[in-house]
Amino acid sequence: MEEVPQGCPGADSAQAGRGTSCQGCPNQRLCASGAGAVPDPAVEEIKEKMKTVKHKVLVLSGKGGVGKSTFSAHLAHGLAEDEDTQVALLDIDICGPSIPKIMGLEGEQVHQSGSGWSPVYVEDNLGVMSVGFLLSSPDDAVIWRGPKKNGMIKQFLRDVDWGDVDYLIVDTPPGTSDEHLSVVQYLAAAHIDGAVILTTPQEVSLQDVRKEISFCRKVKLPIIGVVENMSSFVCPKCKKESQIFPPTTGGAEAMCQDLKVPLLGRVPLDPHIGKSCDKGQSFFVEAPDSPATAAYKSIIQRIQEFCNSHQSQNANLISS
Repeated sequence: MEEVPQGCPGADSAQAGRGTSCQGCPNQRLCASGAGAVPDPAVEEIKEKMKTVKHKVLVLSGKGGVGKSTFSAHLAHGLAEDEDTQVALLDIDICGPSIPKIMGLEGEQVHQSGSGWSPVYVEDNLGVMSVGFLLSSPDDAVIWRGPKKNGMIKQFLRDVDWGDVDYLIVDTPPGTSDEHLSVVQYLAAAHIDGAVILTTPQEVSLQDVRKEISFCRKVKLPIIGVVENMSSFVCPKCKKESQIFPPTTGGAEAMCQDLKVPLLGRVPLDPHIGKSCDKGQSFFVEAPDSPATAAYKSIIQRIQEFCNSHQSQNANLISS
């Protein structure tokens, strides 16, 4: 199919090829014939590929710059501290892939093997895949429309040889766009454990998180919970706590109570986090005694508990 117009009802809609937005679209005749509604065979291929992956967690944010990729990276680092736990980190932020920098993997390249693309490994039990590994320079711009982004995500999910994995962490771009729809569609048959949604305390961020929660509910994506990042700053000298982003409407806690969504925890600001990301090192190693490290560890434990209970529920459904 060629590029689709804005307002496209979708190839599987009853209005496919017949809606007003279909007029002038090069795919109009194809959609009207019903041929475009044929299920994508990649969904079954990905389902088969994901049989070796126990848990799948998406990391979302309504707004950019709230620390989503930093959280994804440290969620992966935290889970991988158990040497018996195999962790995979997939970066589907096609236009802004920051995971290679945060994980200390800039300049690495993807290698092809007989079983597919090989991830780039930080540790023996922590593999990473990102479009950043496919660029000739980290300064190269990725100027792609939706269909090409979707094709890249499909290829990542279907062709990367992760092996046996306990946790697949998917770092997504901000918002609710093509990338989010694609990853949910392709992983639906493989059962996603749920989504972790990042926010900062101020209302300008929370209003976009409400949209993200609405998106999850519409596509039937379980919500593991919300993480309030940059919740406060404790001065390392005088120990006084300051609100850098004032929670004028009650912050994430009030929003979570209102929308009946779990608040997984709050991560305070710590300058060491930014420094660790720039150096491509784990913040947990750089600042093990930081209040932010303790907050991260608590949040990671809650995510693990959710995934384990989700796995038990799925097992009960299959056996019943």
